[in-house]
Amino acid sequence: MKKVLLIAALAVFGFGITNAQEAGFRAGISAGLPMGDLGDAASFGIGLDAAYLWEVGDGFLAGAATGYHHFMEKDDFPFQWSYLPIAGAARYSFSDEFFGGVDLGLALAMGDYEGSGFYYRPKVGYNLEAIAITASYAGVSVSNPGGGSGSFASIMLGVEYAF
Repeated sequence: MKKVLLIAALAVFGFGITNAQEAGFRAGISAGLPMGDLGDAASFGIGLDAAYLWEVGDGFLAGAATGYHHFMEKDDFPFQWSYLPIAGAARYSFSDEFFGGVDLGLALAMGDYEGSGFYYRPKVGYNLEAIAITASYAGVSVSNPGGGSGSFASIMLGVEYAF
């Protein structure tokens, strides 16, 4: 199932890259501070993000988002956690500079914790021409197929480039 979802996401974003000028392809990088349970095990996170957005109304964009987020373990806690989000994305422009939005979907957990879970990421941003600065809260509610569950969250600051 994970392989099918990954291939579908790559196909969609491969199409998006070739038509990025018309369609609103965005790519970025973000850094995060783990919160809650994840903060006990990880000290820092970094992520790569990609989104393909269409204009569906005046100031309103919707589309798909994916990426890869990895959290570095603390010295005294041998734990690696990464996830691949596959989500729907929505954004609303409050003005030419400011926007808000949310990504909702599925996160495929990787590393020491396998499974999948509900992914949510509300965000705000400030546009500087083709570059935007974003702040977000990313959370994943994970259930492990072998039993057990967890909720992992982080506060993230990022930069994205619109093609």
